[in-house]
Amino acid sequence: MASAQSLSQEKVTFIEAAIENGVLLFGEFTLKSGRKSPYFFNAGLLYTGSLLSSTSKAYAKILNSSRIPEFDVLFGPAYKGIALAAITAVDLSRQGREVGFAYNRKEKKDHGEGGALVGAPLKGRIVIIDDVLTSGKAIREAIDIIKTQPEAKLVGVVQLVDRQEKGQNTIKSTVQEVEEEFGIPIEALLNLKDIIAYLETKGGYEKELAAVKEYRKNYGIDI
Repeated sequence: MASAQSLSQEKVTFIEAAIENGVLLFGEFTLKSGRKSPYFFNAGLLYTGSLLSSTSKAYAKILNSSRIPEFDVLFGPAYKGIALAAITAVDLSRQGREVGFAYNRKEKKDHGEGGALVGAPLKGRIVIIDDVLTSGKAIREAIDIIKTQPEAKLVGVVQLVDRQEKGQNTIKSTVQEVEEEFGIPIEALLNLKDIIAYLETKGGYEKELAAVKEYRKNYGIDI
């Protein structure tokens, strides 16, 4: 289990801001997988300048210091991934690292410039930026889009939260399944162990901590 010492001040600040702004919620939530979860991370509520700034900095830091190799384009799947990829491209540019940004439309446009893709051409090395991989359906749809582009190569995925729980039909997590299936690294700003470590350290969240630990006992993976 993660200890208090393993949490950087950046992670603590991010978790506290997420809780304060209702982005990280505790209660009972039905996931895409059908499971009842005692916590939920709603990236749709990352809508203030300060939250977006801290999020983009966290994404940029991972892209500069993780297993993700060199890349040319950030791809943000519609809808939540669009803003996340855009703000990350801006933050990287401020650091002197210029990369492209692209996203897909849910429905293909048949007028104007047309097409289902917007932004930089999907060429070269692509990194997907998204929020949470739950069932894996959405990330596979994004990967399928990249596969349709003959000059594009997917080299990694960065997500907001790794729930570190089993997939539907395996003892492996959705993240592990996707990593093995497509041969790419997947990184996250936070994972479930980080959230548990924060709750243990902060205090005052005994009920929430117990519920999260019970959920992890039933659905978690050993990492």
